Amino acid sequence: MSMKSLAETHRRALRGLSLDQYGYVTPTNAEALGVPAIELRKIAQRGGLVHVAYGLYRFADIPITEFDTFMEAVLRCGPDAHLTRDAVLALHGLALVNPRRIRVGSPHRVRRTLPDSIEVIREQVAPDDLTSYEGIASTTVRRALLDCRDIVMIDRLVEATEEAGRRGLVPRHQLTALLDEITTGRS
Repeated sequence: MSMKSLAETHRRALRGLSLDQYGYVTPTNAEALGVPAIELRKIAQRGGLVHVAYGLYRFADIPITEFDTFMEAVLRCGPDAHLTRDAVLALHGLALVNPRRIRVGSPHRVRRTLPDSIEVIREQVAPDDLTSYEGIASTTVRRALLDCRDIVMIDRLVEATEEAGRRGLVPRHQLTALLDEITTGRS
C-alpha cells in the first residue's frame, strides 16, 4: 500500500470514529485504531483536522450540534472523565439549569490547562452511577439530581425528577425514593 493510500486509510478510520464523538478524535482513539499519533498532527497540518487543544482534534466539516461542548469538555479531561452534576441536567434540558461552567468529574487529577468554561471535580463514582448519554460519558441522571441538591433549587430538582421519570431517564420504580432523597437531603 502506498504512503498516500495508507494516510487516506488512517484519515477514513479516524473520521469514522469521530462521527460517534461529534467530530472529535484523540491520540488514544488513534492508537486504538492502529493509527500512529503522529498521523493526527500530519492530517491537521494538511488541513484535514483542527487542533482544538492538547491531545484533541476535530474534523471541521462535521456539523456542530448542541452536544459538542459537552463532548469536548469530557475529552479535554481525559479517558476516565465524565459529565457530572448540573452539566448532566443541562445535557438533558432538566431543572432549567444553564451552567456557566461545564462540570466534568474525574477520578484523577487533571493537569491539562483548561478553558474557564470547564470545571473539573475530582470524584470517585460507583460504576452503577456512570453511563453514557448521546455518546458522552456521564453520571446517571439520578446521581446528577442527588449531587445538585446544594446548587439547584429543590423545587426545580423535584420538577426535573418528575420530568426525568416521564422521559425514562430515571426508572419509574426509583422515583418515589429519589424524590424523598432530594426533598429530605438524606442519601
